[in-house]
Amino acid sequence: MTFIPNYGFLIMDRLRSMEVFVAVANAGSFAAVSESLGMSAVMVGKHVRQLEQRLGISLISRTTRRQSLTEAGRAYAERCRLILAEIRAAESGAEALRSAPRGSLRISAPVSFGTQRLAPAITEYLAAYPEVGVDLNLSDRVVDLVEEGFDAAVRIGDLQDSTMVARPLMPYQMVMCASPEYLSKAGVPRRPADLARHQCLDFSPHGRRVHWNLKGIEGEFPASRFRSNNGQALRMAAIAGHGIAMQPEMLLREDIDAGRLVVLMPDYLPEPRPMSLIYRRDHQPTPKMQTFIAFMLERFGHQAQRTRPARAKRAR
Repeated sequence: MTFIPNYGFLIMDRLRSMEVFVAVANAGSFAAVSESLGMSAVMVGKHVRQLEQRLGISLISRTTRRQSLTEAGRAYAERCRLILAEIRAAESGAEALRSAPRGSLRISAPVSFGTQRLAPAITEYLAAYPEVGVDLNLSDRVVDLVEEGFDAAVRIGDLQDSTMVARPLMPYQMVMCASPEYLSKAGVPRRPADLARHQCLDFSPHGRRVHWNLKGIEGEFPASRFRSNNGQALRMAAIAGHGIAMQPEMLLREDIDAGRLVVLMPDYLPEPRPMSLIYRRDHQPTPKMQTFIAFMLERFGHQAQRTRPARAKRAR
């Protein structure tokens, strides 16, 4: 059977030997290092000999009266000091990242939610934590957090089995709306069958039409004169009086509250879909992740949903 060495252990042992050697170089004697490091002089000598055997050179010139660094020993000691200083700096940096929120977060979110709700909220998070930066990537594509280097993502819909941590956010509710001007001309639809006489503004991601899955009914309504793969474009068309749009409530909420759009047939809307914040499992999450998760739950969790303004009246 082939023996496979534990390289992690070997590296740690070598770093310890380098620390002992530098201490000997600074103190000038094994005895002084033995006392300061709390190890026997024999063990101090063993660490130095291990380095010499590995390098194939003499690092310390030993006589009965004194010990001194060889030329190679002086050069090697200087390199060891630099390496150990880099390690200490790296450890200090890691400790600093865990002591206060700082660093960069890479976040993925769907386009409509990210544009309308998440981006404005993140500016508040950045104001609260000035040493944290956020790279917000908006896409309706399901990203791979590990492969693509994301710290967290907002997902809409049922989650697949995953090793990720998932925290529930407010449900993702669709709403059907049209402008008062459009309804005054075309009339108010009362049931799904009425939509056949109306202009339905189609959402068509990736070049395909999306069925309007109304409660208890699934149908594809007549082709519209306006179709887009972007919810904001459909929102603007609805406000301008070009037809009826079915889009996320969070995208249309301000227009509904302001009276620019009127809610239609709420009893036929599909059930809300779950929305979640997912992130990689970390037994020691950094303060930037801890604060971001807490912020997202406060702003978009179920408690946040209960404190939203009351809905505008539906069309009658």
